[in-house]
Amino acid sequence: MTPRTRRTKRSSEAGLSNPRLKEVAHAALPSRFGKFTIHGFAGRGPQEEAVALVRGNIKGKSAPLVRVHSQCLTGDVLASLRCDCRAQLELSLKKIAQAPSGILLYLPQEGRGIGLMNKLRAYELQDGGMDTVEANEKLGFAADARDYDFSAQILKQLGAKKIRLLSNNPEKVRQLEASGIQVVERVPCQPRISKVSRRYLETKKAKMGHILDGL
Repeated sequence: MTPRTRRTKRSSEAGLSNPRLKEVAHAALPSRFGKFTIHGFAGRGPQEEAVALVRGNIKGKSAPLVRVHSQCLTGDVLASLRCDCRAQLELSLKKIAQAPSGILLYLPQEGRGIGLMNKLRAYELQDGGMDTVEANEKLGFAADARDYDFSAQILKQLGAKKIRLLSNNPEKVRQLEASGIQVVERVPCQPRISKVSRRYLETKKAKMGHILDGL
């Protein structure tokens, strides 16, 4: 059994009493997409903090619609067109606001887990002709270094053990299910493709297995 498998098993067994997870605060968060409650969570490990925007009765009969979204300063905040992160974030908030219940988890996993400064170094390599996967690997990182076990523990804490997941990423589905979350449906999260982001998305489909139509 690998260290990751042992960690995932321990976390799954811990469930709601997991000592590594603490809800720090919660408050009302009105937005242009609708009214949410924002919850702050902190853990013990590096990058183990997140916010969850919650709407509706998560513990009701129907599985909540969930988006697990990794922070992207350049896309989410600065409106970069190199990626589709901001478009996915806005689409997810819109869909969750329209659903009977839902959660948006926002995680500090910049650059697919390599951090902001390394992400900018990867951008520089991409300007020289590399794609996103080649650039990450040139810097000594995996194509995608993110881990979703902490996300799974937050979903359990909120009472969402069975979800409909807004994602194009099969690996995200696999990791959440390995950590004890039942993904009853994968809902596509694919905004309109721009000319600038097309190559980025083609790489995600070809080299990372993302499920994307029209490419």
